[in-house]
Amino acid sequence: MEIILKKDVANLGHADDVVKVKAGYALNYLIPQGYATLATASALKQHAETIRQRAHKEAKKVADAEALAQKISGVLVKVAVKVSESGKIYGSVTTAQLADALVAAGIEVDKKDITILSDVKELGIYDAEVKCYKAVKGALKFEVVAE
Repeated sequence: MEIILKKDVANLGHADDVVKVKAGYALNYLIPQGYATLATASALKQHAETIRQRAHKEAKKVADAEALAQKISGVLVKVAVKVSESGKIYGSVTTAQLADALVAAGIEVDKKDITILSDVKELGIYDAEVKCYKAVKGALKFEVVAE
């Protein structure tokens, strides 16, 4: 029996996969629990159209994310921090500070999507990575300067 999965099912498949299973498994477990629907001709046609539309939307999101990644890569952000006489910084540079600096540069990014790649202990130029979308990441360079 062919079914269309609505959710990921372990050892069977991912959401939107069309799979063959035994009739009892489908009728007694998968369909009543809401994990799948029966793969009739009309359901398969509707499923194909949904997949096509989703792929189009996904391509647009990826293109927007790549444009954002390019914009982020072309910017050098400055973060002002308090420093000691020897040049060591007090505390550390946080992703919230980087997000605020990016907003000041005209780029809206959530602080949860920023990863600082190395420990920031002194003044200088450092690298960070910004997750724009699933697999699309932008390289951010930021400079730590004294207040």
